[in-house]
Amino acid sequence: MSASETVRREADQRGTWEDVRDLPPSAKLVAKVLEYNDTMTQQQIADETLLPSRTVRYALNRLDEENVIDSRFSFSDARKRLYSLDIDS
Repeated sequence: MSASETVRREADQRGTWEDVRDLPPSAKLVAKVLEYNDTMTQQQIADETLLPSRTVRYALNRLDEENVIDSRFSFSDARKRLYSLDIDS
């Protein structure tokens, strides 16, 4: 198996709640908020969790490393990204 196949396989895999278990508390909180709200911007997550924007950004990066969130550009404002939870049940 080549390195590109390994990267492609990792990108296609979805994370689980087991992957979230060992993350920092801020990442767990963001994951739970995204579980209850389908799609949110970083600012909406910060407002909902009362976490600083920098902490939310760090949490989103950690969740992205574990392949448990999906992000895409907002159609209404291309400067913003929309985040949603992408976890195998």
